[in-house]
Amino acid sequence: MNGPQDLGGRAGFGPVRPEPDEPLWHADWEPRALALTLAAGALGHWTLDESRHARESLPPAFYLSAPYYAIWLTALEALLVRHGEVTQDELTAGHAQQPGRTPELRLSAERVGAALAKGGPTERPAPAAARFAIGDRVRTRNLQPETHTRLPGYAREKVGVIVAVHGAHVFADSHAHGLGEDPRWLYGVRFEPEELWGAPGGAQVHIDAWEPYLEPA
Repeated sequence: MNGPQDLGGRAGFGPVRPEPDEPLWHADWEPRALALTLAAGALGHWTLDESRHARESLPPAFYLSAPYYAIWLTALEALLVRHGEVTQDELTAGHAQQPGRTPELRLSAERVGAALAKGGPTERPAPAAARFAIGDRVRTRNLQPETHTRLPGYAREKVGVIVAVHGAHVFADSHAHGLGEDPRWLYGVRFEPEELWGAPGGAQVHIDAWEPYLEPA
């Protein structure tokens, strides 16, 4: 989908201003929002890709003006309602009105460190031979889906070169919508600045792109 998170290459949103010596948290509620998101994710009702899609589906006016962890918390509320853990009335009231679902998985405090260190590996057995190899020239497809995609808007219908073959990985476009892992080959693709921005100069850009995003150039 073309959501508010996909700002790469767009003008009119002001400069990126890095914060020197940025603190880990900007408000006391932010670590609680992160902890709630991790604990609720461990219930097993949704995938990482579904949770990312929930954040990227928020209305642009809210997404572009809200603090980072407010986006996480608002998306978490939507996921909890969608999967029957809470109701909208409970969110409005600020307290439980009925028991939630029996959790399939629980993340106890003593397991948090190991769970975060393990991460969520996405590499899977390849469903078929890779279509592309290092050195191949490829063109990204001009995808405009209403559903989830990890192909940036600025890199659509552009010609680049395969510089890495990462193996087959869970395909986020399917996984975000409960359609299974659907493993697809994942490639590193290099683009020249003039191909992306229309003028020479600047640095080359590298993106990782699944095979369904690409076609021979």
